[in-house]
Order: sequence, then structure tokens, then C-alpha cells
Amino acid sequence: MSIPFGYVSPEQQMRDKADYARKGIARGRSVVVLQYEDGILFVAPNPSRALHKISEIYDRIGFAAVGRYNEFEALRLGGIRYADINGYTYDREDVTARGLANLYAQNLGQIFTESLKPFEVELVVAEVGDTADEDHIYRLTFDGSVFDESGLVAMGGQAEAVAGRLKERYRDGLSLADALQAALFALTEPGGERPPAGQLEVAVLDRNRPHRKFQRLAGPRLEALLAGSSAGEGAVDAGTAEAAAPQDGGSQTPPTAPEGEIDTGSGG
Repeated sequence: MSIPFGYVSPEQQMRDKADYARKGIARGRSVVVLQYEDGILFVAPNPSRALHKISEIYDRIGFAAVGRYNEFEALRLGGIRYADINGYTYDREDVTARGLANLYAQNLGQIFTESLKPFEVELVVAEVGDTADEDHIYRLTFDGSVFDESGLVAMGGQAEAVAGRLKERYRDGLSLADALQAALFALTEPGGERPPAGQLEVAVLDRNRPHRKFQRLAGPRLEALLAGSSAGEGAVDAGTAEAAAPQDGGSQTPPTAPEGEIDTGSGG
């Protein structure tokens, strides 16, 4: 039996699609998501104030993405509609990160299998619980695969290198300032300069906040956290004896859950 000219096997088609999607995702900048003592922290280098990589989906659920903005924005809006309809029809407690992850997995898997061009996206859907053991972080890849992550995840750009640097600094029960420091250490290339506050997109799911847990950190609040983490890093480098000595007029430790803007889900 002769093979038609231009024939490509299904296996080769899937490999070509996967390579295409991976290359597109790797061209972007990385996003880091990690647990800290009071919830879940999202950090992404992002100079744009209009196009968000990190957003709120529902009361206790956050969303982060890398890749093509128009593609992951369509997925984000679909997730918000799903959450609103299910929360209104049944109960707000019935809207979970696991349900959203299953929805996104079905959509991404169908697009990857049936469309000529796959989505060039990678997603994280995170849900904060009443305790750290009840937190959930799900990572979804372009082909609909779902990974239940524990503690931390890095995606996009040089994800493996970023994840390796993050694991060097990460430990359970980090304060918000220390978790932010660990995230920035991971996102900064060795020998490079840390992005300024104005070029960072930072948000938290804070379990101590009533009702809506998502909160953006920007402006003076973010700068205070960055100053606090920098001061802490300098104290460690200077030695424990000097750090233990009392200092008059020293700066106060920034709060672990500073107030900030609440995302309306509009993407603006």
C-alpha cells in the first residue's frame, strides 16, 4: 500500500504540535506561584498595567498564565463564567479549583487534539483553604495535562532554571516578605538585576481576609514588602550577631497581609 504524498502520521502531528506550543511558551517570561504562611503568592515580571497574567477567578481561587495573552484571557473569562453560573445555581462553596482545572483540561485537550494550532499557554489554578494543608495548586499544560503541585510552581520562560533557584530559597511557612524575596531570587537571572516594583505583578490569596481572598499588591505596599525583604537579606549577609543587636528607630516589619486593590475580574 502506497503512502499518499504529504502524509504525516498522527504521532508526528502530535509531536509537532507539542514542540510548537513549548517554543511559544518558552519565549515569554516566567511566573512563580508558591505557598506562604497565610496563603498563596503569585509573582510575575510584567511591565504592562493593562494586560494581567494574574487574576481572580472566584472567592478563594486565583489564576496565573504564561504564553499568548489572547488565548489565556479567553480561558480566564470562560472560567469566570463557569464559576459565576455554578456559584449562583448551586452554592459558592461548590466552586473549586479542582472543578476549574477539569474544565480547562477538557478545553485544552480538545483544542490540542482537534485544532491545527494548539494553544500556546500554561496555566495555574490555585485555591486557598482555611489551613495550608487545604491549599490547592493545579498546573495545566497546553495539551490538557493536569499536575497537582505542592508548595511551589514555576512556568514559562526558563521554567526549570527558575524552579531550581526557587527550591533553593523555599521552605514551608515563609512569611510574605520572605516568600516574595524567594520568588524574585528565582525570577532574576544570575548576575542580573531584580525587576523594579513598577515592573512586577504581585498578588496573594490571603486566607485571613474575609470572603474574597484575592488581593493585588502594588505601589507603596509592594515597595514596603520589597524593602522589608531586602533589609532581611542584608541582615543575613551581615551576620547573625549584628542582626540580633537592638536597633533604635528601625523600620517596622511590613504586615503579612497589607491592604490592596481587589481584582474585579475585568482584566483591565
